[in-house]
Amino acid sequence: MIVAFSVTPLGVGEEVGEYVADAVRVVRESGLPNRTDAMFTSIEGEWDEVMDVVKRAVAAVEARAPRVSVVLKADIRPGVTDGLHSKVATVERHLES
Repeated sequence: MIVAFSVTPLGVGEEVGEYVADAVRVVRESGLPNRTDAMFTSIEGEWDEVMDVVKRAVAAVEARAPRVSVVLKADIRPGVTDGLHSKVATVERHLES
């Protein structure tokens, strides 16, 4: 499964990058395949391991912010591995033709 999620601290002012970095650090240290862009962090793995990482990433922000907003989208597709890269590769292949 692939989960794309964003964690936004609320009540800390306009500069939230420092808080978001705490969440991304948890994801990167998990060892699971992941990618971060301007809007979301995507992570790939089995349900329990991915959700555990998301929960810990949220907790890292929650430890320093009075309120946290989470947006999460999941692609649950049994039997697919390396979807994080293969889905992008498929689109790139179509763009080349």
